[in-house]
Amino acid sequence: MVRKCSLVVPLEKNSRMKQIFKKVFIIVVIFILLMQFYRPARNIMLEQDYTADFSKTYPVPKNVESILRTSCYDCHSNNTHYPWYSNIQPVRFFIDSHINQGKEELNFNEFGNYSKRKQNSKLKAITKEIKGDDMPLASYTLIHKNAMLSNNQKQEVINWINTLENNEYPNNKQILQN
Repeated sequence: MVRKCSLVVPLEKNSRMKQIFKKVFIIVVIFILLMQFYRPARNIMLEQDYTADFSKTYPVPKNVESILRTSCYDCHSNNTHYPWYSNIQPVRFFIDSHINQGKEELNFNEFGNYSKRKQNSKLKAITKEIKGDDMPLASYTLIHKNAMLSNNQKQEVINWINTLENNEYPNNKQILQN
C-alpha cells in the first residue's frame, strides 16, 4: 500500500495569510505616505557670520577652496545643496544623518572657532581621510560624480596642508606644530 503525502495548505489558512499580508502592506504604505509630511529643518543658513569659515582662517588657494566646496561642504558646512530626492522620506533621514555626523566631525564654517590644537588635528585628519580614499563617502560620490577627487586634486589639497605644516604662511606659526 502506497501512501501519498500531500503538502497542500488548507484553503482557509492560505486566504488568512493573504489577508494578513494585505493588512501589513497597507499599514506600511500608509506609514510611508505619512512620513512624507515630516519636513525637518534643512541645513541652510541664509544669514550667517562667515568670519570663522575655513577660508577666512587660512589663506586657502582658490583651487583648493573649490575642491573642498565641491567635495566636502555639503556634509561639512552649514549650507547643504540638497538634491531633488532629498524631499522623499526615508531618503531624507539618511541624508540628514550623514550631514549631522559630518558636521559633528568637521564644520568648515565653524573652523575658525576651533582651538589651534583642534584645527591641527582636523587638518591632519583631512590628509589622512583623503590619502585613505575615505572621503568623500562612496555613497555621496555615487550620485555626485563631480565630488570624486582625482589624484591631482587629492595632491593639491595635501600639498596645501603640508605648506601649513611647513609654516610657509607666517601668520600660522602655531599651526600643525607637534
